Amino acid sequence: MPTIQLRTEIPGPKSRELMRRREHAVPRGVSHATPIFTARAEGAVLEDVDGNRFLDFAGGIGVVNAGHRAPRVVAALRKQVDEFIHTCFSVAPYEKYIALAEKLNALVPGDFAKKTLLVNSGAEAIENSIKIARAYTRRPAIICFEDAFHGRTLLAMSLTSKTHPYKAGFEPFATEIYRIPYAYCYRCSYGLQYPSCGVFCAHHLEDTFKRVVASETVAAVVVEPVLGEGGFVAPPKEFFSIIQEICKRHKILLIADEVQTGFGRTGAMFACERYGITPDILVSAKSLAAGMPLAAVTGRSEVMDAAGVGGLGGTYSGNPLACAAALAAIETIEQEKLAERAAKIGQIFDERSKAWAKRWPLIGEVRGLGAMRAIELVLSSDKKEPAKEETEQILRYCHAHGLILISAGSYGNVLRLLVPLIITDEQLNEGLDVVQAAIAEVAENRVEASPRLA
Repeated sequence: MPTIQLRTEIPGPKSRELMRRREHAVPRGVSHATPIFTARAEGAVLEDVDGNRFLDFAGGIGVVNAGHRAPRVVAALRKQVDEFIHTCFSVAPYEKYIALAEKLNALVPGDFAKKTLLVNSGAEAIENSIKIARAYTRRPAIICFEDAFHGRTLLAMSLTSKTHPYKAGFEPFATEIYRIPYAYCYRCSYGLQYPSCGVFCAHHLEDTFKRVVASETVAAVVVEPVLGEGGFVAPPKEFFSIIQEICKRHKILLIADEVQTGFGRTGAMFACERYGITPDILVSAKSLAAGMPLAAVTGRSEVMDAAGVGGLGGTYSGNPLACAAALAAIETIEQEKLAERAAKIGQIFDERSKAWAKRWPLIGEVRGLGAMRAIELVLSSDKKEPAKEETEQILRYCHAHGLILISAGSYGNVLRLLVPLIITDEQLNEGLDVVQAAIAEVAENRVEASPRLA
């Protein structure tokens, strides 16, 4: 029996009524990717208020790698609720904060002593990583990358690249932020081709020190090992080794933003492991606590100790419920070998999506690492014009046929795959069948409407 079961039109009457209430009660700036409202979720399945069952290929934007309501996580939350819910770690500390910090210190790449700060969100973790880097280096400047996404708070938004909807109208931004091109080989900023380019974009960091900002004023380079919101771009392996070597030479800290790539998503616990790099600071969130609001900043002990007493923290930071969930989520990822499962999911996706790319010119590139996969859609393979409207049509088709799928990319033309890693092969293929049907309908209707584009 298929997992997807639709009992009403999408959206159903109860979802439509809730949407009307939402429009009156919630600011328009809070977006929603699908037109349905959730009633319950389990594993890789989501049920809406009208009783329709969907396969979830978004996973709360990469938050439920261990699955919706992972049994270990639910049990840990119930146990913690029976003990206490909040004291504030800065007032009356508790053991689970320390246990989670110890666990993350052991998991994060790097054969050196580490310490971990717990906060509430990825954006908050990024902001704290910059605070710590500036305190340690006594330097003000930060280098980030085109197509990056680091959050919506002021400093995180300043680091974020995409203008609409994230930055437009919210100026002015934080100062001492400098942006350089990422290794987005499909859309190379220099018009070069890999590998003959010699990974020019990475070496360009040295040129930046001569023409844009002096190296001795740069505290850190902050980078996503795989672009998240920017389109799931996985750069060549040499990119990061070159960046890290340059940073070391100039005594600049390397901050890895693993908010979306962490906890098994790319086929390793952290994507840095896939690239063989050891950042000075690693930022994690999303699937860290399987849906509870929690993020972490883990780094070299001497770096993490640079801030003075009271300079770090927050009322809810490292909430005991979130810590309990995180310890259980990590145990699930390790015990159920979900990083290995991510690699298998990626293999299944590759086999199917690359066949689609040969069939439909609408598909410009299939890419990603592990189970962090994407399809970039273009109007023509030679000019690579972003197919934003077609992307939106595909998403609407998927939602109407029982699949939760979301987009990404600076141009809004990338389909991104963030399935819970506990998804079965049968469920994965059922969902991919919907994606295939959606691409087929949009691509073939487009050809019929505009024969010159065929």
